[in-house]
Amino acid sequence: RIADGEAAVPDDYDTIDCAGHCVAPGLIDVHSHLDNPEAMRRALDSGTTTVRSASVPAFQDVGLRELVRAGALPGPDVVAAGVYVTPDLEDGIMADPRLAPLHGGVRTEAELRLVVQVNAERGVDVIKTRGTERAGRPDTDPREQVYTRAQLEIVVDEAAKHGLPVMVHAHGDEGARAAVEAGARSIEHGTYLSEKTLGLMKERGTWFVPTLITMIEMNEEQYDHVLRLRGAHMVPRLEQAIRDAHRLGVKFATGADNYYDDKSINRISLEVWHLVRLGLSPFEALQAATVSSAELLGLGDRTGRIAPGYEADLILLPGNPLEDVRALQDVLLVVSNGQVALKRIPFGLP
Repeated sequence: RIADGEAAVPDDYDTIDCAGHCVAPGLIDVHSHLDNPEAMRRALDSGTTTVRSASVPAFQDVGLRELVRAGALPGPDVVAAGVYVTPDLEDGIMADPRLAPLHGGVRTEAELRLVVQVNAERGVDVIKTRGTERAGRPDTDPREQVYTRAQLEIVVDEAAKHGLPVMVHAHGDEGARAAVEAGARSIEHGTYLSEKTLGLMKERGTWFVPTLITMIEMNEEQYDHVLRLRGAHMVPRLEQAIRDAHRLGVKFATGADNYYDDKSINRISLEVWHLVRLGLSPFEALQAATVSSAELLGLGDRTGRIAPGYEADLILLPGNPLEDVRALQDVLLVVSNGQVALKRIPFGLP
């Protein structure tokens, strides 16, 4: 943590000369699917010092969170979501023996409450559910609503019993609006959000996590032709939703929707650049990736800013991101939980 006032430097500490560079808070990714230590390392190397899981198959996010807390990994800190509350649990059905009876689906009140309860008992920090279908499968339409407002209210109600907020995957407007009305803390993706739904989000304080970079990635050649066409259609609509949300004053947080594998380059630094391209000021976009995302996660008193009493989650950049946010794409030094996790300076010989 950052202490008040001057502090003597112990003799056994290394001093790193950061002159000529710019220090910023560590970046926060509030929509991630990382599930292994190698992915954690890649996230750190990009300057991300805190992540919120957006579901993993078998509570790997809970395990990674505890390894960081124990000091076995330098970070990033993990806010865990555990198993996705979705009509078809897919791989999540094997995460806990209590979920085996749900092999036929998760739709009734008892079934929805059971998945939330199992997640809570396994120690998650947030519940993830869905309002609409996926975008990344050619056999689904991302606008299709999958849970009703009543079903989403059950998820929110059960989560609240355990003190857990709810994040909701929603591309289509109808599913997103149902989620907002049900009490979701954040809408993830939000491709087809209407001004009416965005206005309700502003009124209720619901957060918008656009994950634009993952929509843009669908246009790349490794994707199925259906998905590439879909991406070409969805990206302009999500860009308009971001512009409308900014104009209406909806709160933004940043998510890369990324597994941090060794192929994708989806990173928070790129999401910030796109937010600026779409009308946010560099200051607003940097806030979205730091102090605002920390507020969404309920960590606003611990991280997201450089201040006395806050965790030492810091990055060093070659330039001022308030003048050019592309500086975030070239992180020179990462300090996570007070540990130096990445050090690329000095450039010259010692």
